Amino acid sequence: MAVRRLLRAAAPRLYSTVPAPAAAARPRAVGDKLLTEPLSHPDFFNVKELFSLKDLFDARVHLGHKKGCRHRFMEPYIFGCRLDQDIIDLDQTMQHLQLALNFTAHVAYRKGIILFISRKRQFCHLVETTARECGEYAHTRYWQGGLLTNAHIQFGSGVRLPDLIIFLSSLNNVFEPHVAIRDAAKMNIPTVGVVDTNCNPCLITYPIPGNDDSPSAMELYCKLFRMTIIRAKDQRKQNEVFDELRSKAEGS
Repeated sequence: MAVRRLLRAAAPRLYSTVPAPAAAARPRAVGDKLLTEPLSHPDFFNVKELFSLKDLFDARVHLGHKKGCRHRFMEPYIFGCRLDQDIIDLDQTMQHLQLALNFTAHVAYRKGIILFISRKRQFCHLVETTARECGEYAHTRYWQGGLLTNAHIQFGSGVRLPDLIIFLSSLNNVFEPHVAIRDAAKMNIPTVGVVDTNCNPCLITYPIPGNDDSPSAMELYCKLFRMTIIRAKDQRKQNEVFDELRSKAEGS
């Protein structure tokens, strides 16, 4: 039901062949520059300043699961093992988190639809509140298989799927990956996901090695994504106003 509401709510942002009103038309060169200018900078939205290595350490992002639960594809991200508990390499976490936030910012800047997903009951309210505060969507309940791959059958033609899916928890339960990860890969939908030491990062476009069980770590992830999305949307509004004023000045 949550995805159904998402697709209905996103109707104003559906792709359409109907021409835009004349009042909203702008020169093509100005519109192209609005979209291409952020791509010329490696960190246009300056997401690096949002967090530090100490923030990750204080939030216990480095704490993984027991060594016996380790997934073999997570071994490159593990710094070591202490008292039979895996320790995640925070230097790699910083790099991957910066890439994920930067990509998220570009999607939000281009007015893409972002969907937050988590199956951990203790974080449902936090994830839904985060999505609501930044004007996006969340799904924290049971995920019915085929919601993405059969969307045109279940919801009709013309349905727009999410442009980015953020997995704050990449597992359905202790053993199985979330079904939406597989469906998103089939539909070529980019994904960002927090992967603990017992997760498979292979099908996630931008994996973030880190603890996905600690409340402090989850609060940090939600805060960073919320700040990134809001910053990107505010930057888009500022650029649109600036370009509109410049166009009026050149036309007068």
